[in-house]
Amino acid sequence: MTAVLPLPDLDTNRPLTLPLQREVTLANGLTVLAIQRPSVPLVEVRLRVPFAEAPLASGSMLAQTLFSGTSLRSTVEIAAELQAVGGALGAGVDPDRLLISGNALTLGLDRLLELLAEVLHDATYPVQEVATERDRLADRISVALSQPSHLARVALLKRMYGTHPYAVQTPGVEEVRAVDPADLRALHAERLHPAAATLVLVGDIDLDEAIAIAEARLGTWNGGGRLIDLPLAPPLEPGPLQLVDRPGAVQSSLRLALPAVSRTHPDHAALQLANLVFGGYFSSRWVENIREDKGYTYGPHSMIEHSVAGSAMVMSAEVATEVTAPALVETFYELGRIASLPPSEAELEQARQYALGTLQLGMSTQAGLAGLASTYAGFGLRLDYLAVHSQRLEEATLADVHRVAREHLAPAKAAAVVLGDASRIADEVAAIVPLQK
Repeated sequence: MTAVLPLPDLDTNRPLTLPLQREVTLANGLTVLAIQRPSVPLVEVRLRVPFAEAPLASGSMLAQTLFSGTSLRSTVEIAAELQAVGGALGAGVDPDRLLISGNALTLGLDRLLELLAEVLHDATYPVQEVATERDRLADRISVALSQPSHLARVALLKRMYGTHPYAVQTPGVEEVRAVDPADLRALHAERLHPAAATLVLVGDIDLDEAIAIAEARLGTWNGGGRLIDLPLAPPLEPGPLQLVDRPGAVQSSLRLALPAVSRTHPDHAALQLANLVFGGYFSSRWVENIREDKGYTYGPHSMIEHSVAGSAMVMSAEVATEVTAPALVETFYELGRIASLPPSEAELEQARQYALGTLQLGMSTQAGLAGLASTYAGFGLRLDYLAVHSQRLEEATLADVHRVAREHLAPAKAAAVVLGDASRIADEVAAIVPLQK
């Protein structure tokens, strides 16, 4: 019989090493961050443009059709030119920003930025391309509106944000169908401008050369327009659980939101650790309770969501209809437990190792590093934030974690939404918490 060898102890955490980087703000207001990561001969590109309070339907459509053509090139020709340098570009939008993402061979950076500049200066939004993408987006929204997870998210956002712009983040199907090329050209002219925008370049690059290329290609970009600042998100208001009826549903979607602090707050690291102990990864208490022990759900998860106007801890789980109330009982129990009692040393150290490891992992690829740098730039941060945050994770004590859990994770502070068959679950849920339909 072969002897079973014990697993080796975890290695000690390696010191966080930040890559070489340069930062320049061009005369037109565009900030360029060049970061050297010479693992492979590629360069990752992220252009983050502030996009607060852009019309939902037009903004979503603009992201879908930004690369659909210029006066010089069709969408097919743009794609072919990008492919010739091993590259690609695409766009996405959320309530805070428009993000253009792409990559290319290092030798193709100049050509990629030249094509990006052409689109920023001269996107034409051709009628046929807009019509095609409009239908696709409308179809995707129609499908999403049939999905419980999407409907639960919609209800939770309204519950969290009330009349704030964050409350509605998906346009209606008919709103999308009403968007035409003139709307997109007008929105482009008003909002796609370099002031407060950030271009991140990460890869096997010479930093000074990369910045010089960016200045040559994007230094004349000037879309005019104006900056719009979002109001701060309102404080989270606890209160009755909101029950959203979905007749005939075989599952219930549980969504809870709790107050959180921003990335720059001194308590952020301790709160991240408290969240991990509670439900932020597979070895957490909530997962162990309602997945491993009770079998109520397959994948409960909690995470801290950061937006420019505010932060919140969001919890989600899909459970069978018949165990909706028991799952809520166990969820509130675990929140009460972590708010009232400190975690064990073993729990804290396991969460700490996970947090520090994922921090290193997020920096291990060019794409991951570009994503981090771009995200942090939206909050006025740079990569040196990683060193500060890593140090705070290392130094957070049991007392720190217990204190922030008590301040932020108590069940009395939660705003809760359940999407499910009200005829089957309302009475049992109402026996646990006050209910609002």
